[in-house]
Amino acid sequence: MSDTPKSSSEKHIETIMEHLQPGTERYEVLDRAKRFKSSWVELGEKLLDVSKRARFREWGYGSFEEYCVQEIRIKRGTAEKLTMAYRFMEKEEPQLIDRREELKPLPDYRSIDLLRQAKEEKGFTEEEYGDLRKRVVEEDRSHPTVLKKFKEVAALREEVNPLAPLKAGISAARRLDSALRAMERAPAVYLEQVSEMIAHLEQELEASSVGSEDEAGSIRAI
Repeated sequence: MSDTPKSSSEKHIETIMEHLQPGTERYEVLDRAKRFKSSWVELGEKLLDVSKRARFREWGYGSFEEYCVQEIRIKRGTAEKLTMAYRFMEKEEPQLIDRREELKPLPDYRSIDLLRQAKEEKGFTEEEYGDLRKRVVEEDRSHPTVLKKFKEVAALREEVNPLAPLKAGISAARRLDSALRAMERAPAVYLEQVSEMIAHLEQELEASSVGSEDEAGSIRAI
């Protein structure tokens, strides 16, 4: 038995678990939250499902954020990174999920989320993304090391690719839209405004992309 003192979050989670039936979905999420450090993939998978199906409402919470903060004691930003990292890994690196059965350590969820950002938001080239992926997936580099490299390349991308900030803005707007739709009584006017914002940004991106291609074609023709 471990002699490590339990944190207040662990004690809080265990108190709730004492009043739940083992094996139920709510109990399982709490159990995975308690083992968060060693099993973030399992927690990310469960949280994604809880968010998609709005299960938190059945458990007495008005929003996914409220559920995460009050019941399993993780911040909204952490829950967002966990779910997005799991979704990305499931799509792009499914073999990593199988590593759990081999008892091999998994990459830090924050590093996986940096891979997601590099591919979906920051406009990394294939070579730049491949180098970052190698550090995360193959070399098991620490998160601070991965983060340093990510920032270096991201800064360069923003200098040479003016569309990178626009893509990041679209991604952020989509996350906000998902968060609002997960709320039980999100004001319709907010949903409409965010949808309009996304449509406007996507139009700007399309127009800017066409402009960049035309400009590049003109330069090649000279």
